[in-house]
Amino acid sequence: MATYQYRHYPYRTPPELAGTTPARPPVIIVGAGPVGLAAAIDLAKQGIGSVILDDNDVVSVGSRAICWAKRTLEIFDRLGVGERMVAKGVTWQVGRVYHRDRELYRFDLLPGGGHHRPAFINLQQYYVEEYLVDRVEDFPQLIDLRWKHKLAGVEQSATGVVATVETPDGEYRLDADWLIAADGAKSSVRSLLGLAFEGRTFEEKFLIVDVRIAADYPRDRRFWFQPSFDPGQSVLIHRQPDDVFRIDFQLGWDADAEAERQPESAMARVRQVVGAGVNCEYEWCSVYTFRCARLERFVHGRVLFAGDSAHVVSPFGARGGNGGIQDVDNLCWKLAQVVRGEATAGFLASYDRERIHGADENILNSSRTTTFMTPKTVVERQLRDGVLALAPDFAFARGLVNSGRLSKPCDLLGFPGFVADDAAGAGALRPGMPCEDAPVAGADGRAGWLLDHLGTDPVALVFVANRREAAEIADSVAACGIARLTVLAVTERFQGDLPLPELVDADGLVRARYGGAPGVTYLIRPDQHVLGRWRAWNPSALGVAWRVCLGSAKA
Repeated sequence: MATYQYRHYPYRTPPELAGTTPARPPVIIVGAGPVGLAAAIDLAKQGIGSVILDDNDVVSVGSRAICWAKRTLEIFDRLGVGERMVAKGVTWQVGRVYHRDRELYRFDLLPGGGHHRPAFINLQQYYVEEYLVDRVEDFPQLIDLRWKHKLAGVEQSATGVVATVETPDGEYRLDADWLIAADGAKSSVRSLLGLAFEGRTFEEKFLIVDVRIAADYPRDRRFWFQPSFDPGQSVLIHRQPDDVFRIDFQLGWDADAEAERQPESAMARVRQVVGAGVNCEYEWCSVYTFRCARLERFVHGRVLFAGDSAHVVSPFGARGGNGGIQDVDNLCWKLAQVVRGEATAGFLASYDRERIHGADENILNSSRTTTFMTPKTVVERQLRDGVLALAPDFAFARGLVNSGRLSKPCDLLGFPGFVADDAAGAGALRPGMPCEDAPVAGADGRAGWLLDHLGTDPVALVFVANRREAAEIADSVAACGIARLTVLAVTERFQGDLPLPELVDADGLVRARYGGAPGVTYLIRPDQHVLGRWRAWNPSALGVAWRVCLGSAKA
């Protein structure tokens, strides 16, 4: 069984220390993990350059974040790495929950059809980072990835930031308009700015072990409460590519972390799960405690926090890495608008507002999971044990079992700046919700997916019945006054020779999911969230909605 070969990326003397004067980058990104790399790619796709600083020269050691949700995969599709991730990853959508040796229930996360991406894939973080690094190399004029460059200081003013950077060749200063802190839970940027990281640490300790197993184990996510094969309180198993399995063991608050992380001790636990006769090889392990915390604000002047530098949650529920990528999805199109001068810096307050909402949602779910898994009071334990005892026979109790409420896309329902006239149908997507995918065909007849036509720039999605309607819309697009607006005509059957790009909804799923009666119009943000919905094409209303979104007009 082959082991992943870690690749060390070359250090290069920066131009600041090589006697040349490089152009001032719009953005500095600290951290070359999934969040930082994704941010650089997202900005580059919008023509915005960046310099990435990372104090290491290798991708993540150990599997770390492994569960990538459907919405995250859709974002990675937009960034150009989704297909590679899905091809390598282990696809799953079924989870099974046990109490001791009895299965309590199983769940299916994606029961319906007509979706391009699965509910989840499992893929080790080192593969994700490798694929993102490879994608970064597609933007040599816009992304400068600097390995072995350690951030040592941050200064900011009303017009920019200056980073002090340490390298093997000495120290230099790097000037930019903005800085994105994507440097993880132990963020150096956060420490340098002296920012409090408020939250709650749970005393319970957990052991993660990655092992290679030469056996036909299932792909399902399997979780045990109080398993008979291990003296701890819970065990979780996930299958990963290359016959690698992630096994999480609950150790108890008083466990000796140093002793538990020793390979021989970790493998003794693994043998209890898989059996003594199974060919099994140790790969990596770590001991951790749960922590749920976040910054009070994610925007601090010219410094913007994303991912674990802004918020942390427990790993049960797959909300950490997925939440970080959704931060990028929300932030980068807004920052691009500001850098291009199409919005003021005040527009970034919407990133603060919207992603704090997402972080709080993840922290709430993560805290509830932790309380259920590790009850601390007599009442909490009695409730947990009572639910587990009733769950095999009563459906209401199964709904209360909490082994990690799995990551879901964050919606922005009720947030300011979203517009609707409520005429698109009761089951339709509402402003503030992320777009749903569906199969479509282009004018050339090629099959594809709706979300592949959305993102990077604003899009108006209009349901049209004939060429006349499409022509009237095409003649008035300029009246919207929205820079780089793309207008897409969704048709029930191929019309041909439309004056707008045509998407054929032959299966009717776009109409079903969007309430697509003729004339219904959606304005979609670059992060694929619905900004507005109208019963008919109205260029003036679209323009106002976009200006309100950017903060340049009042609702």
